[in-house]
Amino acid sequence: MSRQLISTGSKWEPIIGYSRAVKVGNQIFVSGTTGTDASGQVAKGDLEAQTRQAILNIQAGLEKGGATLADVVRTRLYMTDISQWEKAARAHGEFFKDVRPATAMVEVSKLIDPDMLIEIEADAVIG
Repeated sequence: MSRQLISTGSKWEPIIGYSRAVKVGNQIFVSGTTGTDASGQVAKGDLEAQTRQAILNIQAGLEKGGATLADVVRTRLYMTDISQWEKAARAHGEFFKDVRPATAMVEVSKLIDPDMLIEIEADAVIG
């Protein structure tokens, strides 16, 4: 079975030893993705905006592998404040209301940058 590494070109990928996503056969596994925009900025203090941006970043990775958000079968949302889950849920629902992947929401003590409030993983099956 073929294995395709999908990269964003981030300087961190070779240093840490990871890919934005890995495609194996008809499956794509997207790494934990934050709400960092193309300029490297994150919407400070805005969980809903960070969730939207993280999903847009996931979408870009999926598209490089020939998939769309409609192919997503599982998401995992890691938040630094689970009491704010409804903000993340609202943004997640904007993208996945009809797809309805299996989903988990988990609180973590912190992420790599203190301004980051959420990190999302996604798995997709094409076809």
